[in-house]
Amino acid sequence: MRVLVLGGSWFVGRVVVEDAVQRGHDVTVFNRGRSSGQLSASVRRVIGDREVVEDLERLAALGPWDVLVDVGGSIPAVVGRSAAVLAGAAERCVFVSTISAYRDWPHAPVSEESPLWEGDADADPGTRRWDPDAYGPLKVGCEIACRRAFGSDRLLLLRPHVVLGRYEYVGRLPWWLSRMQRGGHVLAPAPDRSIQPVDVRDVSSFLLDQVEQERSGVFNIAAPPGTATYGDMLRACMTAVADVASQPAELVWVDEQWLTAQGVVQWTGLPLWRNAAAPWHMNVDRAQAVGLRCRPLAETVGDTWDWLRSGGHPVDHERFRQHGIAADSEAAIIRRWRAHRGTR
Repeated sequence: MRVLVLGGSWFVGRVVVEDAVQRGHDVTVFNRGRSSGQLSASVRRVIGDREVVEDLERLAALGPWDVLVDVGGSIPAVVGRSAAVLAGAAERCVFVSTISAYRDWPHAPVSEESPLWEGDADADPGTRRWDPDAYGPLKVGCEIACRRAFGSDRLLLLRPHVVLGRYEYVGRLPWWLSRMQRGGHVLAPAPDRSIQPVDVRDVSSFLLDQVEQERSGVFNIAAPPGTATYGDMLRACMTAVADVASQPAELVWVDEQWLTAQGVVQWTGLPLWRNAAAPWHMNVDRAQAVGLRCRPLAETVGDTWDWLRSGGHPVDHERFRQHGIAADSEAAIIRRWRAHRGTR
């Protein structure tokens, strides 16, 4: 197949490109050429800015493609222009959205039928800075824009939960691996809370499988519920770095309600922890029915550490620096917890 990927050098897109090349597809990537990601020599790279209509028109003239894959679009007006220009050059479209599109997340379980945020296909906030409050509604607007350009029969929408693995630029798993490498007393909540992060390779495999089958529709993507816990993830991080840790790590489990009262920023202060009713209750029955398979979380953790240890590094992004808690703050919270519990 002829595959056009918008982006293709950061994280999910980079793995999709690698996977598509390994499958023997003819791959073109379109981006600004500012990222350091290395692409296979067989990939055709077209330099341009998707916010410039003339660049999009120049790209469209290089088609046709069997599928357009948009993994990074987040501004509806920009995604809409891209889709409109390329709809005549690509037979089908895949847009990678997010669990944040669901209005009830993380406070209630979500399926593909759950209500979404209200979205505007023509919205442009005027800034390109990360805004967690606007992210979900903007992604919904992008979905609407893609549907307007391609129609439902030519559109595959994927809504992944948290994606982890090599090239991750958000900084969630890298922070935990770094923290375990430092060792000592580690602040740790919710050991038994079920979690559903999905390996980037499994996202890519599912995406390309559906493209090859010319499937349309909407699919949630996450590990099946009940396959791993938050404690499993932290212990996997400890195991991965054990041979190079400065000192052994000791997990100090604290009550979630108490921790919330300490002012730790949920989801980022201790990455992937959120004291809410349903942060990890995404139904993936529909995707499993058509072939979604997810590798064990411990494998994702170990492979990510191997990549980092071998010199791998993600693209620079503002979100990376938002993750983690300062060492002195962590130590102070642990002291307060032990005083609260009457332990030493």
